[in-house]
Amino acid sequence: MPDTNQTTMKKIFLSCALLLLISGSIIAQTSGAAKFGYVDTDYILSQIPEYKAAQSELDKTSIQWQKEIDSKFAEVDKLYKAYQADAILLTDDMKKKRENEIINKEKEAKDLQKQRFGVDGELFKKRQELVKPIQDKVYNAIKAVAEKNALGFVLDKSGQVSILYANAKYDKSDDVLVYLGYKK
Repeated sequence: MPDTNQTTMKKIFLSCALLLLISGSIIAQTSGAAKFGYVDTDYILSQIPEYKAAQSELDKTSIQWQKEIDSKFAEVDKLYKAYQADAILLTDDMKKKRENEIINKEKEAKDLQKQRFGVDGELFKKRQELVKPIQDKVYNAIKAVAEKNALGFVLDKSGQVSILYANAKYDKSDDVLVYLGYKK
């Protein structure tokens, strides 16, 4: 299941970076050149054990919940096939009763799916609980490293943001990891 929260955060970050870039070029024209740096947040997060553990827990939970939902849909399918096999022998009242049973079971399965994986579902809330504090910690570290290095801008080269050329001397990913207390 795609991680819409990370996609949204990356889009917001890209928009902010673009706004900062435009602002920076105006400032650079009036007060001298601004320094740029970039980081790879995917790389940084992949080096943080707490993030890996959180992702692993989310993956396990997601798989468990998907199996539960799949079994509910399999039960609906089984009921429907049994109904098809028995349909010619059933009275109109019995058909209606079985049809309603199938519809209700399918609605239960869909409701469970929405509850677990919906926009504000349990998986989203669990991701917010486990991953957001780590992402906030990384953001604060990026800000601190940028201020320490007097950088005007720090761009993220992971995900949808693309950099056609990047001088490695401006990669501050390892500095952020060191600031967070992790070894390279």
